[in-house]
Amino acid sequence: MTEAIAHSGTWGLAAIMIVLASWILYRHLAPQSWREWAGAGLVQAFLIALYAEMYGFPLTIYLLARYFKLDRTGLDANLWSTLLGVGEFGMLISMLLGYALLFTGLGIFVQGWRELYRARREGRLATDGLYGLVRHPQYTGLFIGLFGEGVVHWPTLFSVAIFPVIVLAYALLARREERQMVERFGERYRAYRERVPMFFPRLHQWSQLLDHSDARSGGGVD
Repeated sequence: MTEAIAHSGTWGLAAIMIVLASWILYRHLAPQSWREWAGAGLVQAFLIALYAEMYGFPLTIYLLARYFKLDRTGLDANLWSTLLGVGEFGMLISMLLGYALLFTGLGIFVQGWRELYRARREGRLATDGLYGLVRHPQYTGLFIGLFGEGVVHWPTLFSVAIFPVIVLAYALLARREERQMVERFGERYRAYRERVPMFFPRLHQWSQLLDHSDARSGGGVD
C-alpha cells in the first residue's frame, strides 16, 4: 500500500458508538429466550465490527487494497467511494442516504416497541398503528437501520456478509413468535396474519409506515 487510509484510529469514538447502539438495541429488543439472544448477538457483532472499522481501523479497505491493488486508484476509508472512485463527494452522498435510512429505521424500531409494550400492558393483540401495516415493525426498523448504516453508509466485508444472516435469523424468530400468538389468540391472529404483511408493507402503504414511525410522529403511541 502506498497511501494512508483516511478516518482511522479514533477508538474512543468507536467505543462510544458501540455502547450507545448496543444500549438502544437491548433496551428495545429485550431478548429473553436463547433464540432472541442469538439474534441480538448477531446484531451486536454487526455493530462492533461496523464501528470498529468506521472509527478504528478500516480492515476491509486494507484487505482489498492489499490483495486487489485498490491503492492504485486512491484510498478512502469508505468502501463505496474507494470502489467507485467518487472520492469525498461520493462518501458524503452515501453518508446522507445511510443516515436517512438509519434514523427512519430507528424511528420505526422505537415506535413499534412502544406500541407492542402498550398492547401487552393492556392484554390485547397489537393490530393498530405500525402493526396495522406490518406484523413485526420492530424488525422492519432494525433491518432498515442496519442496511442504511452497514451497507449504504459504511459497508464492510463483515457487515455486508452478516446482514442477510441477521434478516434470516429474525425471520425464523418471527415465525416462532407467530406460532405462539396463534396459540394465544387463535383465529384472531390467523385473520390478522392473512391481512397484514410480515416485515414490509404493500407499496402504497410505505408512506403510512413513515407517518406512523417515531421519526415522523414525535414519539406518540396510537
